[in-house]
Amino acid sequence: MEILFVVGGLVIGLAIGFAIARYIEKNHASSILQSAKNEAKTTLRDAKAEGEAIKKDKILQAKEKFIELKSEHEQVILSRDKKMAEAEKRTRDKESQISSELSRAKKAADESEKKIKEYDQKLEVIQRKQEEVEKLHRAQVEQLEAISGLTAEEAKNQIVESLKTEARADAMAYIQDTMEEAKLTAQQEAKKIIINTIQRVGTEEAVENCVSVFNIESDDVKGRIIGREGRNIRAIEAATGVEIIVDDTPEAIILSCFDPVRREIARLSLHRLVTDGRIHPARIEEVVAKTTKSIEEEIIEIGKRTVIDLGIHGLHPELIKIVGRMKYRSSYGQNLLQHSREVAKLCGLMAAELGLNVKLAKRAGLLHDIGKVPETETELPHAILGMQWAEKYGEKPEVCNAIGAHHDEIEMNTLIAPIIQVCDAISGARPGARRQVLDSYIQRLKDLESIANEFNGVKNAYAIQAGRELRVIVESEKVNDDMAATLSFDISQKIQTEMTYPGQVKITVIRETRAINIAK
Repeated sequence: MEILFVVGGLVIGLAIGFAIARYIEKNHASSILQSAKNEAKTTLRDAKAEGEAIKKDKILQAKEKFIELKSEHEQVILSRDKKMAEAEKRTRDKESQISSELSRAKKAADESEKKIKEYDQKLEVIQRKQEEVEKLHRAQVEQLEAISGLTAEEAKNQIVESLKTEARADAMAYIQDTMEEAKLTAQQEAKKIIINTIQRVGTEEAVENCVSVFNIESDDVKGRIIGREGRNIRAIEAATGVEIIVDDTPEAIILSCFDPVRREIARLSLHRLVTDGRIHPARIEEVVAKTTKSIEEEIIEIGKRTVIDLGIHGLHPELIKIVGRMKYRSSYGQNLLQHSREVAKLCGLMAAELGLNVKLAKRAGLLHDIGKVPETETELPHAILGMQWAEKYGEKPEVCNAIGAHHDEIEMNTLIAPIIQVCDAISGARPGARRQVLDSYIQRLKDLESIANEFNGVKNAYAIQAGRELRVIVESEKVNDDMAATLSFDISQKIQTEMTYPGQVKITVIRETRAINIAK
């Protein structure tokens, strides 16, 4: 029993101890839990505060990004609107162009429909005629069958061949006669107009160079012109831009300059100085200035007198001045003013023969070479430069086109333009009009002959009439009649492409066949 009491006491003691320990542990766990809750609350508050800050910062960043994207979007929209506006403008322009093209197409369609109706009517007539021809053909076939005893197919073949041969011969003869008649008529009319025009214009031959001779009464004047230590002659050369050559030539002083205006100013200035007797640098400058002014006035007077003589009215003052300056310009040794006056007269006569505007033709003929007068350095051809000057000073489009097209620089779109080209060639190509260097002239003839000799079948080639005609003799075994015409055309095209020459070059191909036998 004691043992039971001891064991029971131990069990009870253990139970009480376990309960006490459990109680103590529970109190400790509750304190730890309360502390953890407090820390969790504190952490949660801190997390909420930090979250609010982060949220505000992100909202601000989002707003800034939104504003930036909005501005970029607005720029894109503006760019698209601009492109859409341009596209709409192009669309409107295209619509207007399409509408005009549709109107033209409609007009062309109406014309085509009209022509189709005409063609249908003509086709009906042709069909009726063809039916008649077939009837006649069948009748002829039947007659041939009865006469010759041939089959229908054989007779048909013979008739077809005979008709083909006859029709071909008749067609070739008709074409040849028509072409010959057209050529003869055209050549006769053209020669008639050109010859009548040339015969009605009489002009002097003028050949100038870059040297003028100033005559003096005695050689004593040379010393006065030279001056002490050459100061007078240096002053004259500096004031006029002309080289003065004083040599042993008796009673003569040579003035050398490529500009005829300067040369004339120097000549007149020397004449005034020698006549006055006072020759010194100050007097030289004064006389040269007065002479220059008088030359400018003379240039204007020459221009006015020229346009009055030709009956040209309403010309711009600057163009009148340019026309006056033509007196002191030359082309291939031919005085430019005399050449332009001659071309203007020829154009007027030719335009009258053809029933065109005579005054407009004279105007274009006078102004066709104004591009050679300006002293400005430019790479433009003188025809294009002259056309630009004419446009600048208010000339009519017909005149401007004739000026620009007289050397085929631009396309001719008026009837006056070919007249200017022809009259310019006539004036420059007449005998004695232009000065040619012998070496270049001989070289041009050699080039013409060498170009012809390059072609196959050419035996000999001769340049005649001062290089205005090329006679080509070919081998009859290698070149037939048809090939002769083609050869003449090919040689003319090659000469046009590779050579530069005034006027025109006529190419004549000569083919000769000889049959020789000896009777013994």
